Amino acid sequence: MPEYRRRFVHRAYYFFTRVTAGRMPIFKDPANVKLLRLATREAMDHKPFRIIASVVLPDHIHDIIRLPEGDTNYPQHLRRIKTNFTKAYLDAGGAEAAITDAQSRDARRGVWQPRYLEHTLRDENDFRRHLAYLHMNPVRHGLVKRPEDWPASSIHSWIRRGLLRPGWGTRHGDAPEETDGGFFGD
Repeated sequence: MPEYRRRFVHRAYYFFTRVTAGRMPIFKDPANVKLLRLATREAMDHKPFRIIASVVLPDHIHDIIRLPEGDTNYPQHLRRIKTNFTKAYLDAGGAEAAITDAQSRDARRGVWQPRYLEHTLRDENDFRRHLAYLHMNPVRHGLVKRPEDWPASSIHSWIRRGLLRPGWGTRHGDAPEETDGGFFGD
């Protein structure tokens, strides 16, 4: 297994991908998306951070997150979200994937893959590419024709705030990586 090195950078923007165990389509059910939002809000109430952009697909989540000054411990934030969601989801009768004996010994449940992907965004262009990737993901997976047709996406907020145009990513010549202004490094 490769050895992963995580980067911990003050005031950085991070792009994350978290996947359900066995790629179970847990978030196909809007009630589970609501549980995820509540779990995230609880984690943010415990120790604040900002979610810049997010999309929840049936079996995975993409986020761009920024931590407050002096905080680089994103594993703690992600763990709290996963733990809060897992408890609420299982308490509501949610199903879980089979787990190994080793996972059982570590008190893991069959709701999430144990690892996640992290990328520290390097600059404005990297930020724009990941923002576009995140918002275009439901289209790439064939779930909708336009990014704004997917309900569990921050694209709605970006459009309301005037940071992206309605129809973004769908019109000829409207490059999905373009935003209407700088955002990185605010």
